Amino acid sequence: CAVVLGSWQVLLVALVLFGAASSANLAARYAGADLAHPHRRARSVALVVWAATIGAVAGPNLADPAGQVAVRLGLPVGAGPYLFSALLFGLAAVVVLRFLRPDPLTIAQSAVTPAHCTGGVGDTKGSAAVWRALPAAGKLAVGGVTLCHMAMVGLMSMTPVHMDHAGSSLRVVGLVISLHVAAMYVASPLFGWMADRLGRVPVLAIGAALVVAASGIAGMAPSHDAPQLAAGLALLGFGWSAGLVAGSALLTESAAVTDRPAAQGLSDLCMNVGGALGGVTAGVVVTAWSYATLGLLVGFTALPLLAACLFTSLQRVR
Repeated sequence: CAVVLGSWQVLLVALVLFGAASSANLAARYAGADLAHPHRRARSVALVVWAATIGAVAGPNLADPAGQVAVRLGLPVGAGPYLFSALLFGLAAVVVLRFLRPDPLTIAQSAVTPAHCTGGVGDTKGSAAVWRALPAAGKLAVGGVTLCHMAMVGLMSMTPVHMDHAGSSLRVVGLVISLHVAAMYVASPLFGWMADRLGRVPVLAIGAALVVAASGIAGMAPSHDAPQLAAGLALLGFGWSAGLVAGSALLTESAAVTDRPAAQGLSDLCMNVGGALGGVTAGVVVTAWSYATLGLLVGFTALPLLAACLFTSLQRVR
């Protein structure tokens, strides 16, 4: 409707709804962990995350065909991708309502005896109460997911601006960002397998280390050096993937079954707020100083997470 009416106000409302749908879609990764065996929980989360690769790769390539369909229907070409998205969202809703029954979380909760529960299945807690109830591992998971996402959004959002200032073509910029997006999702099964074999915290540490390395490589790259920027952004995508998969699995098994939805929702809230702050802060840093300064700042931001993971791993070994 916004494209047909030519109204940016309506488009803004629609994009808010798109954002909410995207958040709900990303939260669906937790459904893969509810009934998974503890030794395969991270791989189950990773499989759901990996499925997003299909949409990330196919989506942009469907924009032109969708626009042509819209023209044949007498609509503006820009309305096509939105109509196609609405169709896919509707199809996804039908699939979930038809086949995801009963809810995996309901089955997981019913399998827990009252003696193992801190409250009833229907009990709910506020965010502050859920945070206080989380053990140290759960809090580390929330912090890890949040920091990896904040770093990813901050550095990724300013890379096209950095490249544009050097006169890079839209095609080159698109290729660098495409490699980054592919790295975010395509390696998630590997990180899931590693998290199940090596442990959640070590893989979370690997994610933090990759973010630090990516910040250094991308931050030191000249604005015209697309290969180095692509390498840095690819490592950044891998770091985000490792942090998200390992952190999500660690949070799921750290929270009581009755607290899982609230804890997972709190984690995603922190993650998305962190992403928003990362994007805004990145713009301010690049405007006031430089892209290299942003890379340095992102790298230093991830260092406390790396240190916390290493400390936790050493404590567990002892």
